Amino acid sequence: MATPGKFQFDFSKYPESGLIIIIVVLGLVLAIFGGSVQMPRFETTPDGKRQRALVTNTEGQQVPAFDSANKFFNAATIVQIAKDTSFFAIMAVGMTVVIITGGIDLSVGAIYALASVCGALVLSPYGPSGGGVATALGVIVTVGVATLLGFFNGAMITTFRVHPFIITLGTMAIYRGIAFVQTGGQSVGGFPSAFRQFVRWELLPGLSLVPLIVMIIVASIGGILLSKTAFGRRLYAVGGNEIASRFSGIRVGRVKLLAYTLSGLTAGIAAVLSLGYYGAGSSGDGQGYELNVIAAAVVGGASLIGGKGTALGALLGAIILQMISNGLVILDIPQNYSQIVIGLVVIAAVLFDQLNAWMTRRRLLARTSSMKKEVVPASDTPVSSTTNA
Repeated sequence: MATPGKFQFDFSKYPESGLIIIIVVLGLVLAIFGGSVQMPRFETTPDGKRQRALVTNTEGQQVPAFDSANKFFNAATIVQIAKDTSFFAIMAVGMTVVIITGGIDLSVGAIYALASVCGALVLSPYGPSGGGVATALGVIVTVGVATLLGFFNGAMITTFRVHPFIITLGTMAIYRGIAFVQTGGQSVGGFPSAFRQFVRWELLPGLSLVPLIVMIIVASIGGILLSKTAFGRRLYAVGGNEIASRFSGIRVGRVKLLAYTLSGLTAGIAAVLSLGYYGAGSSGDGQGYELNVIAAAVVGGASLIGGKGTALGALLGAIILQMISNGLVILDIPQNYSQIVIGLVVIAAVLFDQLNAWMTRRRLLARTSSMKKEVVPASDTPVSSTTNA
């Protein structure tokens, strides 16, 4: 029994707290060992425009001014990490939904690419002068195609009762192949300028808020869906014990179908942001995103055996992976090692999850054994009786 007034923190009630600690530690390491860099200095003119600041050198010439800044702990780097995280963090939320059911979606990067290409083919004919109707049509097609592809994945998995690894491995090649055939391997651009300006809207120079806002909204909705709705409880039930869920009346096939549909939906949302930010779509988009998205979900606490995971964990996991990727650059480590490091992080996360599950079982067994020892059978308890004279 805990001592009254003694502070205790239960990590099991706040599983994301460990991820936040990791992010803080990574930030401190990069800030301390990353060194400094020369950043250009800007100033605001009287008419409100922002321009490069100039200083006079020893020879009396006007030259650009620079300020020394920490390589990691500066606004430009932090904004860059946040922006790069947003594209696959959104998909990681959908992937977490799938992993909670005990499934996997290897085609998420290909869905992202095909949806991006379809949206680009719709937007491109309108050109830079296209208006709101063209933009709305392109967004609807991009999100709709991605959602439909996710639905196809779920339908094949539930109909043919084949492991999702096999189905999504096949559709990964099919979807990306269709995208390549549609474009001939070429990039498709020339979108309405209003669409690009909206996605790239900046509160401050370099601070693109739209991808960040969408990422937060998707993570928030995902968190509410998983923790506050009946559908979320069914997801955890199916992932925890599919057979028991089936006998308890849960329509397991429908739950899985909706899970893969949601995964496709999040891939479509990310594809829309990619089209607006980069201004082009190609069959090579999202190459390797499968690893990053699955890794973000697993690092964020989702268990590959199902029944465990949160939307916030997926978001924090994506931030950790992006910090590691940027950290290699900050520490002057060749970027070629990025995939190796991410792979090691995924293995470490899975092993930690297995260790945590083993320790949980041990604690449960120990607690059960202790309770059994304390229970005194009713038949062994002496019963006193009084006799009236």
